[in-house]
Amino acid sequence: MPFGILNNISALQAEGALQSTQNSLSTTLQQLSTGMRINSGSDDPAGLAIANGLSANIAALNQSVQNANDGVGNLQVADGALSQVTGLLNTAVTIATEASTGTVSSSQRTSLDAEYQQILAEITQIGTTTDYNGTAVFNGATTSIYLTDGTNASPIATTIAALTTTGLGLNGTSLAGTDGTAAQAALTAIDAAVQTVANDRGTIGASVNRLQDASSVMTTEVQNLTAAENNIMAADIPSAITSLSNLSVLSQTGMAALSQANSQQQSILKLLQ
Repeated sequence: MPFGILNNISALQAEGALQSTQNSLSTTLQQLSTGMRINSGSDDPAGLAIANGLSANIAALNQSVQNANDGVGNLQVADGALSQVTGLLNTAVTIATEASTGTVSSSQRTSLDAEYQQILAEITQIGTTTDYNGTAVFNGATTSIYLTDGTNASPIATTIAALTTTGLGLNGTSLAGTDGTAAQAALTAIDAAVQTVANDRGTIGASVNRLQDASSVMTTEVQNLTAAENNIMAADIPSAITSLSNLSVLSQTGMAALSQANSQQQSILKLLQ
């Protein structure tokens, strides 16, 4: 190799090696400070694309779990209200049974009927005023609970029947009269209404179970996807620490080599003395 001053090849080589070491050292330090193996697209373009896709799936699933929980809340409000209606109907059965017997006078049946009509009014009130998040619960509409992982959707339809005395077959019923005929007819209607409410609660319970099962499945999926994302994104700390030690030594020796390569040019001056 010629011994000249036009280009210092050794210094250029040392500088290139040192720059590469410094880049790797910077990447390693960033991994250790963030705990992430991928901090920019240049670190691992394919890995970043996969991890971002998984992150979107996780976000959609987490919100879907919340959607399912909101759906369960809506259904549980309805079930709680129907539980109160069942209690009212049980009271109605008691007083209708009392009004049906021949030992009760007409005036007493009138008093019992007044209580019965208040029960019907309260059932109407529950059906009208019960709401969840500002929306009437007993509106008879089908509600779609939207569940998705960001790519595939699997909505679950839930329906809560309207709650009215007409729908329960109690509108116009009465316990009043000179005998127990009207009360007996009302008692038959009340018994049917009790069964209707029980059936509605059964339907609601089945929907609650389905939503809770779906929520459990999605929660497990979130855990698995999070683990997969972590395997892609998370830095291997022990390996990074080992690299840091190695690169720190290389950085120091690289600087020393660059300094030595630059000093070689100075020896040419001695030839001119």
